[in-house]
Amino acid sequence: MKKTLLSLIVVGMTLSGAAGVYAGSKLEKISAYLNHGITFKVNGAVQSLTDSNGKKLVPITYQNTTYLPVRVISNMAGINVQFDAASQQIRLETTQGGDNQPAGEWTAVHYNEGQIKAIKQAYANFESFEAAYAPKQMTANDSYVKAAATGDGVNLIFKHMTVNVSPRDYSSDYESREVKLANGVVAKWYTPSDIPMLGFQLDDRTVTISSPDGSLSNSQIEQVAVSVAKLN
Repeated sequence: MKKTLLSLIVVGMTLSGAAGVYAGSKLEKISAYLNHGITFKVNGAVQSLTDSNGKKLVPITYQNTTYLPVRVISNMAGINVQFDAASQQIRLETTQGGDNQPAGEWTAVHYNEGQIKAIKQAYANFESFEAAYAPKQMTANDSYVKAAATGDGVNLIFKHMTVNVSPRDYSSDYESREVKLANGVVAKWYTPSDIPMLGFQLDDRTVTISSPDGSLSNSQIEQVAVSVAKLN
C-alpha cells in the first residue's frame, strides 16, 4: 500500500506532547478557552473544519496545553496522523490502493518515436493548430497511454489523467476558482460534472487537465500543468 501526503497542518506555536489528542467531551467543558487565532491550512489553503454535526472545529488551549482536533479530521477523511515534534507539524496521510509507488513522486514523461509521431498526427488534424503540446512530467505511478483527436482538440490520455489541448476555452460556462501556478500562470478550477478540471491558457490554446479516476490531487494536477510545453 502506498502513502501520499494529503494535508499539512502548521501550527504557529510550541505544542505539548498531547497536541495530537482531541476529546469531544472536553470541548464542552472548556469551551471558554477556545483559541480562535489558530487556523488550519490543508494543501496550502485555509480551511474551516466541522464535525459530523456541522459544528466548527478549532484548537483548544487549556492550562498551557493546546489540543487539536486531528482525531476528528482523521476519522472524517480516513487518514493516519503523524506528529513531527522537530518541525512542529502534524502530517495527515492517506493510504491508497492499486499501484505500489507513491503518487507524490514525480518522473519525466519520455515519449518514444512512435508516440511522438502519433501525437503530432493528432494535432495535424487541425489547421493553424498543428504545433504539438504535451506534459513533460507525471506522477511516478502514472503512464502515458495514447493521443486521441477530439471534435476540437487533442486528448493526451494517461493511466491516471487526461490532458486536453484545444483552441476553445469551455471554463467560462461554469463557476470557477482561480489559482496561480508555480510558473506564474493563472489557471481556473471548475467542475462541469463530478470531475474537477484545471484549465489555463498556453500560447494560442487552452489546456485542461483532469484525473478521471481521482488518483491525482489538485496540487498534483497543478504541478503537471506547469510542465506542459511544446513537444519537439
